[in-house]
Amino acid sequence: MAIYVTGDVHGRAEYGASRFAFRSWPLGRTLTSDDVVIVAGDFGFVWDGSNAERYWLDWFESKPWTTCFVDGNHENHRMLAGLPARVWNGGLIHETRPHVLHLMRGEVFDIAGTTVLTMGGAASHDRQYRREGRSWWPEEMPSEEEMGHCRASLDRVGWKVDYVVTHEAPAALAEGLCHELGREYRDDRLQRFLGELDGRLGYRAWFFGHYHGDEWRDARHRLIYRDIVPVEDAAPASRNLLEAL
Repeated sequence: MAIYVTGDVHGRAEYGASRFAFRSWPLGRTLTSDDVVIVAGDFGFVWDGSNAERYWLDWFESKPWTTCFVDGNHENHRMLAGLPARVWNGGLIHETRPHVLHLMRGEVFDIAGTTVLTMGGAASHDRQYRREGRSWWPEEMPSEEEMGHCRASLDRVGWKVDYVVTHEAPAALAEGLCHELGREYRDDRLQRFLGELDGRLGYRAWFFGHYHGDEWRDARHRLIYRDIVPVEDAAPASRNLLEAL
């Protein structure tokens, strides 16, 4: 069993097909349904229920691995909320296909002995160009109840997991990235909440999307976009830190 993480695909065929096709990622041929690929937000293939969308969800289902995703800001959050929910590896998911799963907010999953905290959501910096109920939904930002649920999930595991996968970044990292990208840093409640978790939580590595880049921002925080990386590739400094906790 292996766990991989990648970044935004935005419901676009050119992103999904080019990134996950076997010619682009030959390792995919060797995987099984026990192996998991997690998209760190803005999956976007649950959007309008179109024939094209159903085709691509079936395409992901046809792959040998299990595709999972946390939600980003560019999702149809009301369609996600209407999907069937069930427990998978100790946490709640929405099922789009038997092996294409939305990892819900504030859940801790135990995937063959590897624990992963997931927390979707982010604020859209392009909201002014979008239309509520058509291309933007206020549910993109987690509620206080969802953040409370996340804290309760972490209470149950003693505030220690192996990996964290989110769409947004903790506040300090988000501020630096916004400045680098020329975006306004809004210091929103999700960034502050993730900063709170970052200060309390024991973990090996934290993977996040949203900012469309591929790099280690420091010893434990990995910005992820087009790369598909095994979580075990966490920086050595982060592994040593967890072992010391």
